[in-house]
Amino acid sequence: MLESKVRLLEGDHIDRAILQTLQENARISNADLARQVNLSPPAVHARVRRLEEQGLIRKYVALLDREAAGYDMLCLISVRLERHQRRDIDRLRAVVQEMPEVLECFHVTGEFDFLLKVVMRNRQELERFVVDRLSSLAGIAHIRTSLVLSEIKSTTALPL
Repeated sequence: MLESKVRLLEGDHIDRAILQTLQENARISNADLARQVNLSPPAVHARVRRLEEQGLIRKYVALLDREAAGYDMLCLISVRLERHQRRDIDRLRAVVQEMPEVLECFHVTGEFDFLLKVVMRNRQELERFVVDRLSSLAGIAHIRTSLVLSEIKSTTALPL
């Protein structure tokens, strides 16, 4: 399935244009999208539905301003496990899925095993999260927290 998605994007400039436009503005009307890519509205609608069914378009969301929503702190938290056994990895993955303050979690190579992108309202919330929730998990060997001073680039758009 992945190969067909890649082939689809490599060979179809109209699908790429549709996807680029939707990444910039997912609320664009079908008629406006059709005008931008020079197709009829029914043809664009059919293409968008196909891209959704194929999984290239996973969902549509509203992107909120983190600070306006009261989350003053953006943190990157690196986690190293004591053991690299499937059971320990799966346990951490499951726990992180249930933590709403974790925006993203990556299983990575290198000195640490996981990298978490986390939002907090203040220092006290961060302390409770690290000390009470993360540190108390079985199998955690080391945690390193970095506070983001400023976001230089933040995007959800893929370069198509």
